[in-house]
Amino acid sequence: MKSLKFTTLLLVLFVFTSCTTVRVVSDYDRQANFNEYNSFAFYKPGIDKAEISDLDKKRILRAINSELAAKGLNKSDSPDLLVSIFTKERERINVYNNNFGWGWGWNPWWYGGYYGNSVSRSTEGSLYIDLIDAKTNELVWQGVGSARLITSGNIDKKEARIREIVREILMKYPPGNSMN
Repeated sequence: MKSLKFTTLLLVLFVFTSCTTVRVVSDYDRQANFNEYNSFAFYKPGIDKAEISDLDKKRILRAINSELAAKGLNKSDSPDLLVSIFTKERERINVYNNNFGWGWGWNPWWYGGYYGNSVSRSTEGSLYIDLIDAKTNELVWQGVGSARLITSGNIDKKEARIREIVREILMKYPPGNSMN
């Protein structure tokens, strides 16, 4: 019985943490001097291409603005960096094979045992944040975060999730930061 309670607790913990996990990767130009970048502006042509609602774009841009300001970068009309975003979305389907039952013997069908599959669907999105050198117009840093999205009508949860994803991505900036 203790084993069943422990297994149930582990399953609940796994489901909870898998919903909050943001997988992040980043890449950067080794020749760029990130100490020289003190200001930023949003790159409208790139942002306009992102295939998400204008409301979600605003949420993402506010979160980026907040995170970059916390890192000491100022929003400017003559920026050192241009910030662009790109998004991808896909439906994730998980199939679980439930081969368990009860009764004597090895056959799960004996004594009314249960055997079957369950399917769960979720939406997973990827947010790309590109930082472009404003003088050379070259990409100097890119961070990508992939996570489950909040697709329900709960706007507070959706905004919190977007802030979490942006925070996790920009934690990798600048390269060599002790928090990487």
